[in-house]
Amino acid sequence: MTLAPSPVLAPRTLKPLRGVRVLSLALNLPGPAALMRLKAMGATCLKAEPPGPKSAPGTSGDPMGQYNPQAYATLHDGIKRLTIDLKTDAGQTALHKELARTDLLITSFRPSALVKLGLGWKALHKAYPALSVVAIVGAPGARAEEPGHDLTYLANAGLVTGLDLPATLFADMGGALMASEAALKAVLAQKTSGKGSFQEVALSDAAAWLALPRTWGLTQPQGAVGGAHAGYRVYPCQDGRVALAALEPHFAAALCAAAGVQMPSMATLFQPATHAAVAAFLASQTRQQLDALALAKDIPLHTLA
Repeated sequence: MTLAPSPVLAPRTLKPLRGVRVLSLALNLPGPAALMRLKAMGATCLKAEPPGPKSAPGTSGDPMGQYNPQAYATLHDGIKRLTIDLKTDAGQTALHKELARTDLLITSFRPSALVKLGLGWKALHKAYPALSVVAIVGAPGARAEEPGHDLTYLANAGLVTGLDLPATLFADMGGALMASEAALKAVLAQKTSGKGSFQEVALSDAAAWLALPRTWGLTQPQGAVGGAHAGYRVYPCQDGRVALAALEPHFAAALCAAAGVQMPSMATLFQPATHAAVAAFLASQTRQQLDALALAKDIPLHTLA
């Protein structure tokens, strides 16, 4: 007998934010990425954008819509958008009409800009006591006025280790996760107290959080997942590369057996001779052979072109 999956155990059907109305003024990546996650959790999401450039009528006022339309379209799929010029009386009227029926506001302006627009926390809390605000900033506290971007926050956290750009926008996407987490906290607090709350999410804090394994030494060159362990590295193979993650003893033992390395203890994996033997073995194998080995011997690896 086949039982239907329980709704409680099916994450795609869970909508804990159903009935919660979210308004976002946040542009670029972190705010829209957070809004996308909140929509997936059932929130009713609205995005207010400034007018687009006069040179390109009809385009989005969000820079993301101009320099990467594909990313913009994905981020805003199914999210209602409206154009509001916050620097005009008409725009302010339209904004406050929406705020009056909003549970959570997401911003990504500098604090001074919010105050100039009449959107500082004190003014908003006085006008809308039940409204919560998640303010995405670059750096916390007094540093929130400093200019910065994903790359500068990663560099400050020690996550830019050479001249190559990071593989993705870690601070922005980590900040989006922290912003969606802050939104959940705000909704829970509002249900308990009946009042709105203010939470600041700093992208530099997101970068620092992601950098913790490096500050602990885990991903430093002498760390187990920084290159010192022969079973946790990227190696060349005959026709590409292999990302090898044979870290735990049983995985390391399977790797050593395949490479013809004696492994009396885990210390073996940190010896130069083991590194050389594993590298030589992998260099002799094709991607197809390594994929088959991973399946046959239960070794965690992923081959790359």
